[in-house]
Amino acid sequence: MISTVADSSQVAETRRAAQREGAALGFGAEALGRVAIIATELSTNILKHAGRGEVLIRPFADAEGEGLEILALDNGPGMSDVARCLGDGYTTVGTRGNGLGAVRRLSQRFGVFSRPGQGTAIVARCLDGLGNATTATAVVGAVRAVCPGETVSGDDFRVHHMRGATRVLLADGSGHGPFAARAAEEAVRIFAAAPEDPPEVVVGRIHRGLAPTRGAAIGLAEIEEGAGVVRFVGVGNVAGTLYDSAGAKKLVSMAGIAGHLSPRIREFLYPFSPPATLVLHSDGIGTRWNLDAYPGLPSAHAALVAGILYRDFRRSRDDAAVVSVRVAEK
Repeated sequence: MISTVADSSQVAETRRAAQREGAALGFGAEALGRVAIIATELSTNILKHAGRGEVLIRPFADAEGEGLEILALDNGPGMSDVARCLGDGYTTVGTRGNGLGAVRRLSQRFGVFSRPGQGTAIVARCLDGLGNATTATAVVGAVRAVCPGETVSGDDFRVHHMRGATRVLLADGSGHGPFAARAAEEAVRIFAAAPEDPPEVVVGRIHRGLAPTRGAAIGLAEIEEGAGVVRFVGVGNVAGTLYDSAGAKKLVSMAGIAGHLSPRIREFLYPFSPPATLVLHSDGIGTRWNLDAYPGLPSAHAALVAGILYRDFRRSRDDAAVVSVRVAEK
């Protein structure tokens, strides 16, 4: 869920929302107390330093374990010295200055991206009370937003962790609203039924299965860490970019609409050297972005990459989804 924070009443709303999500995951009372503090401190920090922002709350399951992610985004002045701002007692607004330090201590995974003039993004992950054994080898960040005026999103995604590989499906149902959501949900359902079949086979199956729906743009990426390659099958305007030490590579998607306009379903292969970051997004995110404009962001936590792209390039008249996958250096 996405919670706007623009006045003090919304701090409490965000705290309650985070506790509900944590309770749904099975967090105990102590863990829920930490979640409440994290959500409160991040929301309050937005009001103090930026005046307005958003807090995104979602469950996650990847190489860091399984739990609840709280991502705070703002377009405020940014921090010139992140390390100093994380120290207890440092403040620029006359408070006790313990907020971000407390968030870092109370979360099991924590990351910040902030620079003067580029706002701030902070991710805090809580793994409390869950079985955190995982076979996943990549860290995944994701944001999904509903078109203003609608109640459901026509964009959807699913991540599947395999031995030594990660697969991501992103589906953008044609248009927006319930019919677009139905198409995207059906694409995800078909993928989830057999996620480890060859990518071209999976996308072909989705194409046939979406015939009764409005259809959708589809992007299916498989990141094979051992082989150092990304396999990508795209239909329509789902955009993909792969970042590694060699720079950025745009992934090729074939023209068409899965379910309607017969696409040429073709797999493309892209080599990479870890560490690397893969980004997939729907056309609810503008394409005129470059991670190099944010020094340090390509190597940051996957949630920060997804959050910054959503914050700065979201189109206001459509659903939006962006998924970022981070493969660490071995």
